[in-house]
Amino acid sequence: MTAVSRPSWRFARFAIVGAAGAAVQVALFHLMVKLLDLPPALAAPMAVEIVLLHNFLWHERFTWRDRGSGGIKQRTIRLWRFQVTNGLLSLGGNTALIYVLVQELKAPALPAAVAAIALSAPANFAIADRWIYRRAGTGESPAAPDSARQ
Repeated sequence: MTAVSRPSWRFARFAIVGAAGAAVQVALFHLMVKLLDLPPALAAPMAVEIVLLHNFLWHERFTWRDRGSGGIKQRTIRLWRFQVTNGLLSLGGNTALIYVLVQELKAPALPAAVAAIALSAPANFAIADRWIYRRAGTGESPAAPDSARQ
């Protein structure tokens, strides 16, 4: 695969996992707000954390499966990096944006949740592609062609 097609292919896989995670997140958010009567600003981080774990597992098996697990130590490091970067960006960004949209601007909760997810996706991909799933010991982005790594 060429250097041009690999990032597109990887982002497509990232988007598939993200879309599935977004559906789960929006469903959880909706259930927490409507059925459990939680405030949207509380339901958002709870739904985000559940989906972070969901997405991490799918990224391991689907988006960046060519990295190999590398064992429990490497997977734990990637999970820590994922939580610290994608997690904090998603939790902070989703919670803040939902608070502003729902509490301050009186927007409906569900569209606010969808907007928050969409706005954080490009930054999450860039971080994952360049730090969380880079090949160990290379400092290279996983988007680099295999021939450049030898």
